[in-house]
Amino acid sequence: MKKRFRSIAKVTLVLVYLVIIAGAIVRMTGSGMGCPDWPKCFGYYIPPTEISQLEWQPDRAFEKGQVIIVDNTLKVAIEDFTTGDSYNEAHWETYTKHDYAIFNPTHTWTEYINRLCGALAGLATFIMAIASLYYRKEDIWVPILSWLAVFGMGFQGWLGATVVYSVLAPARITIHMLMAFVIVAIILVIIYRTREHTPITKPNKTFKALLVFAVGLTTVQVIFGTQVRQFVDEQVSLLGDTARNLWLAKPELTFYIHRSLSSLVFITNTWILYLNWKNKLGFDKVRWVFYIIIVEIISGMAMYYIDFPFGTQAIHLVLATFLFGVQFYLILETGNKFNKTKTL
Repeated sequence: MKKRFRSIAKVTLVLVYLVIIAGAIVRMTGSGMGCPDWPKCFGYYIPPTEISQLEWQPDRAFEKGQVIIVDNTLKVAIEDFTTGDSYNEAHWETYTKHDYAIFNPTHTWTEYINRLCGALAGLATFIMAIASLYYRKEDIWVPILSWLAVFGMGFQGWLGATVVYSVLAPARITIHMLMAFVIVAIILVIIYRTREHTPITKPNKTFKALLVFAVGLTTVQVIFGTQVRQFVDEQVSLLGDTARNLWLAKPELTFYIHRSLSSLVFITNTWILYLNWKNKLGFDKVRWVFYIIIVEIISGMAMYYIDFPFGTQAIHLVLATFLFGVQFYLILETGNKFNKTKTL
C-alpha cells in the first residue's frame, strides 16, 4: 500500500479537480439550485426526472423527507404515509431553508452529478488517509495532512449546503471556491512530501518570492472573478440568455479590477519565466504556468469581446484552479534544498 500511496494521492487530486470542473459546469449552466435541499435532491437519493414526481397525487406513497411543490412552495413529508383522495396539509411541513421552488430536470441532474463527483472525491480522500498511516513512522505529516484533507472535504460539503441554503450567495460561493484551493494545496503537499530526492544546484530567493506573489495574485483574481461571475448571473436573470452582448455592457468596479490585475499576472509570470531561463533553474512547470495564463487571457477576452462563447466561462474558472495548483507545487519545489526526480 505504501508503494502505491503516491498514486492514490494523485488520483485523489484528479478527482478533486473533477469536482471543480463539475462545479464550473454547474455555474456555467446556472444549475446551482437544481437540487434545493442537501444532501438529498428534492428528498430523494436519486432525483426526479419529471415534474409529475414533485406533484401531489392521490393514492401515492411518500416517505419522510420527500418533497413536493405546492403553490410554488416546497413541502416536505413529515412521515411515511399514503395520500388519500385530497391534499392533507397535516402530512406536510413547509421547507424553511429558503423559498426557491423551481424544478428544471437539466439543472437538477447537472447539480446531482456534481454532488456525486464530490462524494467520489470524498471517498478517495478517505482511502488516501487510511493508506497514509503507513507513513506514520517515516513522516508523521503525511497522515496528519491526509486526515486534514478528509476533514477539509467534509467542511467543503457543509459549505456546499450553506451555498444552497443561501440561494447562491456570492460571498459563500467565493468561500466555497477558496476552500477547494486549500484542499488542492494540502494534497499537493502530500504528493510533494512522498517524492524521491535529487539535489537542486541553483536555489533562487527572488524566483521563489515571485512565485509566492504570483500565487497570491491568482487567488485574488479568483475572488474578483467570482464576483464578476455573480454580476453576470444577475444580468442573465435581468436581460435573458439571448442578450449576451449586454451582460458586461455596464460592468461594476470589480470587473475593471479583475481585468487590470490580469496584466500584472502576465507580467509577473513572464518575469518568472525569464528568471527560470536566465538562471537555468530547470523548473519545467514554469512553462505550464505561462501556457495556462495565455489561454486564460484568451478565454477572458472571448467572453468580453465575443459575447461569452459556449464553454468559455467554465474553461476560465477551471484553468484558474489548474494555475493555482501548478504555481503552488512550484513553490514547494523551491522551498527545500532537495527536489524530486518524480514529478506530477
